[in-house]
Amino acid sequence: MAPGAARILVLEGFSPSNGPSSHLGTGSTEDMGRSIPECLRELDIRKSVVGLATGAGALYLLYKAVRAGIQCKPPLCTTSPICIARECAGPGERAVPPEAAAPEATPEGKPEGLAIERERHGRDSGELRRLLNSLECKQDAYNRSMILHSITRCVYLLEAEASACSTDDIRLLGDMLDDDNKSVKIQALNALKAFSGIRKFRLKIQEHTIKVLELISTIWDTELHVAGLRLLNNLPLPDFVHPQLRRVMPSLMEIVQSDHILSQVQALRLMSYLAQKNDLLYDILNCQVHPNFLNLFQATQPGSLLLEVLVFAERLSEGRNSPHYRAVKWHYNEQSLHEALFGDDSRLADRLLALVIHPEEDVQIQACKRALGILFCL
Repeated sequence: MAPGAARILVLEGFSPSNGPSSHLGTGSTEDMGRSIPECLRELDIRKSVVGLATGAGALYLLYKAVRAGIQCKPPLCTTSPICIARECAGPGERAVPPEAAAPEATPEGKPEGLAIERERHGRDSGELRRLLNSLECKQDAYNRSMILHSITRCVYLLEAEASACSTDDIRLLGDMLDDDNKSVKIQALNALKAFSGIRKFRLKIQEHTIKVLELISTIWDTELHVAGLRLLNNLPLPDFVHPQLRRVMPSLMEIVQSDHILSQVQALRLMSYLAQKNDLLYDILNCQVHPNFLNLFQATQPGSLLLEVLVFAERLSEGRNSPHYRAVKWHYNEQSLHEALFGDDSRLADRLLALVIHPEEDVQIQACKRALGILFCL
């Protein structure tokens, strides 16, 4: 038998050892005598049928996989912050099943939806309490950070639930400032800032002022600086923190001279407030500054930063010209803030006069008012 004929017979289901396949009639000389083109055409048809069947099977398996994924229910408890906030039980509490966490229906039979909607109807959603309770569970740093972030949002959105919290909750948030993770510290500062808008918690939050000042002065991170300074600017600082303020004054001045606008603005607001304290004014004026400190008074600076630095200079000018301050002869170092602003070689007057060309009209008007106030005191 020729090699080509043997290959055709094998493709058609005939093997020398087993004989013809069941679909071929025994002794059918007509099938065995077909030409090569006819066999190839039949082979192409079979390949097409097999390919079509394979593709249909793959599509069916894909459909089952997608359907199974859609119908899959999440586990009863995971490590995600959302699940923790809803299902992690606090001390002495039982874990809340998913069915119990579903929003209750209104008298009309319609669910009220978001927690803020339930509070709008005078009902406590319990969301803030669940989040605070979940902080007492053992969580990793990421989950602690996300829970604190959710607490901050709830305090701003759910005013009634936030007001119903206790000083123990504030203490719990304050303990998070000692966390080893920097992100947890930042989120704890933001949460305390949110609670500081409620008057009854301010005294308790003030107890953490020294810790906040320590974080700002020892960790050089712009996000942490902004969070900590925003908290301090939202609190009346008691006199007992003045010694700590004197120690961190150089760090605050470094933040003022940094390249991050948000932290600079917040630091200047705090320094303007402290400049009105008679026992802190000298410590501020004697702080060492960079030789290019007056660049903060350039008209090319952002309007928000320029206004804050003008208010700061105005407070310093008013303080140093007060009778109480002038009654003492003070000595300043050569690189001090006092010498940069009010020294014999200072170029502050020239910088102030140049502010009339600021591109923003509102900033230009306010800058001119502040500049004139400072010039009259020079």
